Amino acid sequence: MKFPTKEQVNRVREMYPNSTRVELVSMSDPYTTLVPGNQGTADFVDDTGTLFVKWDCGSRLGVVYGEDRVKRV
Repeated sequence: MKFPTKEQVNRVREMYPNSTRVELVSMSDPYTTLVPGNQGTADFVDDTGTLFVKWDCGSRLGVVYGEDRVKRV
């Protein structure tokens, strides 16, 4: 996996500020119980571009930059 640049991380932070509602489009984690359509609230973006979400189902799993996809609701 290639890590995003500082500019790409900043772009993710601008797109998904804290409290933004999101919906899962796809996730490559084979062990998660999250499915496309699950919704949650953006919490923060770390320095690797991972968007951490407080999912409505109770999960706190992060959305990995370049691997997983969410959209704003």
